[in-house]
Amino acid sequence: MNSTGTLRRVLVRPPRADELGRWPDFGWRAEPDASAIADEHAALCGLLARAGAEVVLAGEPVPGNPDAIYAYDPVLIGPEGALLLRIGKAGRLPEAEALAPPLTAAGIPIAARMEAPATADGGDMFWLDDCTLLVGRGYRTNDAGVAWIREALPDSEVLAFDLPHLNGRSQVLHLMSLVSPLADDLVVAYLPLLPVRLVELLESRGIEIVEVPEEEFESMGPNVLALAPRVALALERNAETRRRLERAGVEVLTYEGTELSKGDGGPTCLTRPLARD
Repeated sequence: MNSTGTLRRVLVRPPRADELGRWPDFGWRAEPDASAIADEHAALCGLLARAGAEVVLAGEPVPGNPDAIYAYDPVLIGPEGALLLRIGKAGRLPEAEALAPPLTAAGIPIAARMEAPATADGGDMFWLDDCTLLVGRGYRTNDAGVAWIREALPDSEVLAFDLPHLNGRSQVLHLMSLVSPLADDLVVAYLPLLPVRLVELLESRGIEIVEVPEEEFESMGPNVLALAPRVALALERNAETRRRLERAGVEVLTYEGTELSKGDGGPTCLTRPLARD
């Protein structure tokens, strides 16, 4: 397993107009425009396809849930297949089962289903290498969730890091709100909030950190999707982060996420990679 190899298949879930109405209940920053958000998502899918990835569309309804477009959170892809997670935001609990049919149709077996009291969000975890999974312990991923993941991945090293409180339970803060992998030896991160033990781990493995400036943390500067080693997809608005990535030798593609990111979800949130080289 890895998070930075060349992306070959990716699952996405298009926005549905009938699911956007409860945006205030789900903490979106502003009301999404149904037509504009659909256009932005279609453009994102086109970009992914042009980059060489087969785009798998998940169309199962999740009534009243605008967050369902953030396909990364409900599932973790492990060596034996998909682990359906129990998201730590109550309104999002149905999302994992809604992704089961398209995952199965795509040839990804369902390896396990998380049960209460465990909770875990996909945004709190990513594969650092083929056998090392990093997990953020915060308000969305609890101790029982970390223990369940370790049991479900007996042949993998699962390393957990406490996440900062920041703005508390009311606002999502995932591990991948702080850091995204871009190559075996490179990540992009907002260093001031990164757990000390995680910084030390990256340093010990010779992994370079491209630092996101303070003014681009809130606009999801750390939320960057690896399309291939040192090829990244980022939100167009984070111009300084893009410049820093390019100075580090990263080719950066951008997309317009004005509507798609009103729910605080960037390119990693909107995509669930299924296969990488």
